[in-house]
This record gives sequence, structure tokens and C-alpha cells, in this order.
Amino acid sequence: MHQSTVLFDLDGTLTDPRVGITRSIQHALAQLGIDEPDLAKLEPFIGPPLLQAFMQYYGFDEARAWEAVGHYRERFKVTGLYENRVFEGVPEMLGVLNAQGRTLYIATSKPTVFAREIARHFGFDRHFKVIYGSELDGTRTDKVELIRHLLAEEGLDPADCLMVGDRKHDLIGAHRNGLQAVGIGYGFGSHAELMAESPAWYFASLAELQQAFTRP
Repeated sequence: MHQSTVLFDLDGTLTDPRVGITRSIQHALAQLGIDEPDLAKLEPFIGPPLLQAFMQYYGFDEARAWEAVGHYRERFKVTGLYENRVFEGVPEMLGVLNAQGRTLYIATSKPTVFAREIARHFGFDRHFKVIYGSELDGTRTDKVELIRHLLAEEGLDPADCLMVGDRKHDLIGAHRNGLQAVGIGYGFGSHAELMAESPAWYFASLAELQQAFTRP
């Protein structure tokens, strides 16, 4: 893991957004007349683009899915953003990578405006050169498109970049853009989901990930 540039997913990789996302999904469903009291059933929404997730898990057509996204954002932008926590050890790991002279980016399907506010509020924005996310109209929610955009904007060589994420979307986005990828097991993607995409490395814990970055 020698790459001088490291791209990190946000949800499930740097932070645990479980409470804020699932409660905001619950709110959106309630606005559409659907009662879902079990927040654990809504955890599959963490990671993939929300529009597609509403269509996949609730069978919404695109118009109804956009309506659900709108209701979700009503709550998320005010409350859900802050119902979040940084995984223990993340700030220390980012500091180590900065000290090594690596350049760090966030590459998330979450809208950029939300991602930047989360990073600012929880105090880890200083570790990243730029935070790349999607647009509110759905542009670049797909990780393949997002990473392609990031590489082009920053003029990066894919061979010198590494993507770190907890869902298959992160690994697919990396591989289709010529990057090696790390799957991490402490987030929201299962071991089977990640291994199906053949990551170059898999680490079950954040401690293992940090150790890999510091190995000679």
C-alpha cells in the first residue's frame, strides 16, 4: 500500500452514520405512509445512492424515489448530519498518512454539501485536500463516475491512487478507473459482498488498516 494518494469513502469507512441515516430514512418513509419501526432493517441504505436504494428496497418508481429523497433530506440536513460518530482511531490514522506525505481525498456518494459539513463538524476536514461527493440532482452518485471525475479534476495517475471503502460500490468504482482497492470489514458491507469484488487488500478492523499503512 505504497500509493501516495488515498481516496476514502465516508459513511462506514471514516464515520458510523447509522443513527442519522436510518432515522432519516424512517422519516421519509413515514411521510409516504410507510411505517418502519425497525431501524436495523434500514441499514442497507447506508452506502449506495439513496435514489437507487429506495427503488430497490421499496419498489418505488423514480418519481416516488425522488420524493422520498426529498423527505429524507428535510430531516438529514438539520438533524441527521450530526447523528454520527467518527470511528475510534480514524483521526490518528489520517494524521499518520498526512505525516507520511500522502495526499488524501474523500470520495462519497453523499452530496458534497453534506459531506463537507460532516467533515467540518467532526473536525477531520483538515486531513483532506478536497472532499468530492455528488450533486443534489443525483449527478455523480455512481462511484465509477465520481472517481473518474475526481481523477480528472485533480490530474491524478490511477496507478498511484488507492481507494478505501466498506461497500462493493467503492471497489467497483476503483477497479473500473484503474485503482487498487481496499475493502474494510468494520463498516456496512459484508465480507462476502466485498470479496466478490476482489479487493487488493481486506482488513477486518481499523487497527489492521492502520498497521498496513505503516508497514515498511
